[in-house]
Amino acid sequence: MARYTGPRTKKSRSFGEAIFGYDKAFEKRKYAPGQHGNSRKRSTQSEYAVQLKEKQKAKYTYGVLERQFYKTFEEAARKHGVTGENLLRLLEQRLDNTCYRLGFAPTRSAARQLVNHKHVTVNGRIVNIPSFTVKVGDVISIREKSKNIEIVQDTLKAARVKKYGWLEFNSEKLEGKYLEIPNRDQIPENIKEQLIVELYSK
Repeated sequence: MARYTGPRTKKSRSFGEAIFGYDKAFEKRKYAPGQHGNSRKRSTQSEYAVQLKEKQKAKYTYGVLERQFYKTFEEAARKHGVTGENLLRLLEQRLDNTCYRLGFAPTRSAARQLVNHKHVTVNGRIVNIPSFTVKVGDVISIREKSKNIEIVQDTLKAARVKKYGWLEFNSEKLEGKYLEIPNRDQIPENIKEQLIVELYSK
């Protein structure tokens, strides 16, 4: 399946934040891309444009294409509770995102590659589907044969592993346990999910 492979810093600058994770180049130039990005005044955007931009930001952040993103939205709408919050919870439950949160990889795209290349197990069984939904109680770990691969070791040494309330991480075993479905206030992504709900409700 096709994924965005263009310039990440440029895309982050268009949204005004480092949506792909820490970006040294973005920190130096936090203004819009283009010749006049640093001096250009932000024009007033229509309601539709604002909603569309928020949806695009969510898609790029989690690395999900339009068709899969809409399917996730439909699933969120069928669940009890607030649709927007359900959407973010489902995105957080993706296996590639969970591997990223656990610190197995520095970015979600790198975590997706780990999963695709069969380096990750769930409850002791190899899972190579990035969109696999992790459930409460599942144990996610790096395969024994893969524990010394460079990308995992480099990420752990760089101390990029952050603690999240819904995940329990064991650095010695290189495994994590999904403790609970996160609440909206636990999810750190700066996404206005209600705008996405309004866009799809039109």
